[in-house]
Amino acid sequence: MNRKPRLLASLAALATTAVLTGCSVAGVSLTGSSTTSGSGTTTASSQSTATATVLTADASVAEARANNATPDTAATTWSATGATTIALTGSSATVSGAGATASGNTVTITAGGTYVLSGTLNGQVVVNSPSSDEVKVVLNGATITSSTGPAIAVTDAGESVIVLADGTSNTLTDAKTYADTSESAPNAALWSSADLTIGGGGSLTVTGQLNDGIASKDGLVITAGTINVTAVDDGIRGKDHVAITGGNITVSAGGDALKSDNTTDADSGFVDISGGTLNLAAGTAKGDGIDATNDIIISDGTINVSRSYEGLEALNIVIGGGTIEVTSSDDGLNVAQTSTSTTTTTTNARGMGGGGGTVVPGTASITGGTLILHANGDGFDSNGTASIAGGTVIVDQVGGGNGALDVNGTFTITGGQLIALGDASMPVAPGTSSSQGWLMAAASGSAGAKVQILAGSTVIAEFTAPRTFGNVVYSSSAIKSGSAYTVSVNGTAMNVTADVASAGGMGPRH
Repeated sequence: MNRKPRLLASLAALATTAVLTGCSVAGVSLTGSSTTSGSGTTTASSQSTATATVLTADASVAEARANNATPDTAATTWSATGATTIALTGSSATVSGAGATASGNTVTITAGGTYVLSGTLNGQVVVNSPSSDEVKVVLNGATITSSTGPAIAVTDAGESVIVLADGTSNTLTDAKTYADTSESAPNAALWSSADLTIGGGGSLTVTGQLNDGIASKDGLVITAGTINVTAVDDGIRGKDHVAITGGNITVSAGGDALKSDNTTDADSGFVDISGGTLNLAAGTAKGDGIDATNDIIISDGTINVSRSYEGLEALNIVIGGGTIEVTSSDDGLNVAQTSTSTTTTTTNARGMGGGGGTVVPGTASITGGTLILHANGDGFDSNGTASIAGGTVIVDQVGGGNGALDVNGTFTITGGQLIALGDASMPVAPGTSSSQGWLMAAASGSAGAKVQILAGSTVIAEFTAPRTFGNVVYSSSAIKSGSAYTVSVNGTAMNVTADVASAGGMGPRH
């Protein structure tokens, strides 16, 4: 056979390079560029959750970010000069400097400034400073364990900053039951009522025994550090937003791993990842790997969701870069609406798609990067629209009544590369308005089957199926509309025509 030059290494090699774990799609070779960028313009329409601006179907990362508030990121640099030092000594503490007091096992910070904490405290640190002050808490080898509430609670401040001093290990653990059980009370081991920035060259281990691990009632930004979070419910939560620009973050949560859930402000309720390495494990019964009311935006970084109910869930999911791998017990990616209400009172109205039905005002837009979905529900599921304009999307789906691709609205592919292996009961293909060709074949095979896409005797792509499948969808720049191709499974060939759905398929989403 004639073989075209392979411009993208096998997925197995890619997985090694990207430090992905648990990647089960092996031996993939694709031709064509994976760096095409999409673009789009905003419209003046409003979605019904929080009157958020509706993104175009092919929205870029820049467009999505323009529709959201700019994360409030504070500097994590610090100087020992003029800083207040706090020595933690079991059930008490010694304060040297201004702005803080110690009473028994409680340290209270009442003014802006830099506070350097070291040692072990069986108690709590409370920040209650004027609302215009920036309070910088430097954890310099600190272990804080509370038996009454959060380990650190920022009840008032203009900005709260947690700095992990270079080379240090720090630990925060909250109580299993809190003394304050009011509705507005703190509910995380590290909790802030103000914007919270975390960074530095040290490490932080957080255990949330009551509810969440790290939570901010405003925005939450992580710029650096090695952060390990274990939580009964959500791992890392920023009500207005979660923005991650760097760091090595590991989360094991009973609920969502990363979450932003503001339902009242149109420019909030988003998760924005532009760097870092994230290993996320959410609850399989209810937890999402990354969950946002409005937008999930990813432009760079390495993200592995090793356990989840749904991997990525938001009204809009815009991916322009990075490497993302998801394992889910239900949908791998799900564009869905949080509520059908226009009021600030919301209910969870997110539901299944079906390659048809109600179209919500959201989109899944892929313009770059690598997205790998291992799903037992739908793989790539948008209850709104979907667009692939660049990057690589690989879907590995099993489970009857679901499909590898499931888009209620229009579904176009104008660039990039798509491999989707899934159940035959609900196959969906890109729309006929797509400018890049695609193939759909009702081809089936078992785990380990060798799948090839051929133009005559030339192999365009070949890959090994990780699990049983009954349908194949493939697209790349090598596929030309109306041309004939062959899909081969372990040598058994099926002839197909580009842009024509196989028998039994739901066909293109126009």
